[in-house]
Amino acid sequence: MYSGCTARALPSDAARDCEPIRLVFRTVIVPRVTNHAELFRRANDAVIDSLGPTPDDVEIPDVKRTSKTLAGRIDHTLLKPDATLAAIETLCDEARKHGFASVCVNTRWVPTAAEKLSGSDVMVCTVVGFPLGAMTRLAKAEEARITVAEGADEVDMVLDIGGLLSGDLAAVYDDILGVVGAARPVPVKVILETSMLTDEQKAIACLIAARTGAAYVKTSTGFGGGGATPEDIALMRHMVGDRLGVKASGAVRNHRDAEKVLHAGADRIGASSSLAIIGGRDAGAGGY
Repeated sequence: MYSGCTARALPSDAARDCEPIRLVFRTVIVPRVTNHAELFRRANDAVIDSLGPTPDDVEIPDVKRTSKTLAGRIDHTLLKPDATLAAIETLCDEARKHGFASVCVNTRWVPTAAEKLSGSDVMVCTVVGFPLGAMTRLAKAEEARITVAEGADEVDMVLDIGGLLSGDLAAVYDDILGVVGAARPVPVKVILETSMLTDEQKAIACLIAARTGAAYVKTSTGFGGGGATPEDIALMRHMVGDRLGVKASGAVRNHRDAEKVLHAGADRIGASSSLAIIGGRDAGAGGY
């Protein structure tokens, strides 16, 4: 493009007289804007079409939703496959010392954590169908039953992600319902793995979870990419209202991240960076 020139082809002399104008393009990041009311309507219609009218007699177990301290709203988490006995024992000691809501460990370590935390206010939280959510429904429910018998106070399950992406909402519902039933009276949190879902799929997953007696919906495993964002927390809170808790997990690595998701509507936070969060430090990219 040239100043003082027309768009038509120019003679060579005229072209030489024209001065080029440098165009500078700036990238503008536009925040995601979601009409939560419209999203709820569409998601609710989809769930009702698949599962029928929303039941009005769903019982939700008592569950911790708040605390006077930030630490009391954090599940101190260690879910890496190379976690050792010594690391789990340290996790429990840290949870006692700082007053975290729970330790969140793989089912392999539930008996150890239950023994280590006996007599304290720190709960033992564990994960079922983790991290893929792709195991058979009966096996997932049985894992929940066994881990509760071994001392788990809370169960975080990964929903049937593939079933949800395939539009098989009945399978997703049955999968969650099986774990909720097997875990009773222990509360269940349903992990959506939000980074793999559209907003409408997130909304549908929340509404399905609310039908089952689950106590919480939760953003992420921390192993599937992405993580908790204030936008997803706000969406999930709008879908479940005050009836269910909302847990932010994945990519909450410092006090600033924690404040953002709590302000957006999270009740609890799951993090391996718990000490950095309460200490005002940044854990870097290694936390989950």
